[in-house]
Amino acid sequence: MRPFEQPPARTVFGHPAHFLAFGFGSGLSPVAPGTAGTLAAIPLYLLIAPLPLYAYALVTLVALVAGFWICGRSSALLGVHDHRGIVWDEIVGYFITMAAAPHGWAWVLAGFVLFRIFDVLKPWPANWADRQLHGGVGIVMDDVFAGIYALIVMQIAAHSGWL
Repeated sequence: MRPFEQPPARTVFGHPAHFLAFGFGSGLSPVAPGTAGTLAAIPLYLLIAPLPLYAYALVTLVALVAGFWICGRSSALLGVHDHRGIVWDEIVGYFITMAAAPHGWAWVLAGFVLFRIFDVLKPWPANWADRQLHGGVGIVMDDVFAGIYALIVMQIAAHSGWL
């Protein structure tokens, strides 16, 4: 399979690793699958947002570690490293962005926009991780760094009253 060729929906929905890696099907979006994957993260975030911070962090950590396998397995089955439809990493990055975020739709939207900006720009070390790390770890870690940058901006905004 070529990197920009979408697998059939039956492939994505027929294998658990693909189903998760493709963000429950959101990664099949023909336009901006990373953005679609981040949108798919919002309802999941809303489910875990009420958790105490330690539990939220634990869920995020489990999603991160599971993502190494999920993304790596889906990538290997497709024969394409970091296929554009693999968006589990966007889900993890958004969870990181939203850690300890104030409640409200303005914050949900701000986190979405900030994460997408940092995911696209890939400032160091995200760009390094994107080029140098391989397998599932490489697929996920650039989004982890983008999420950390977005988290920092979110926390500065929250504590300075910007939003």
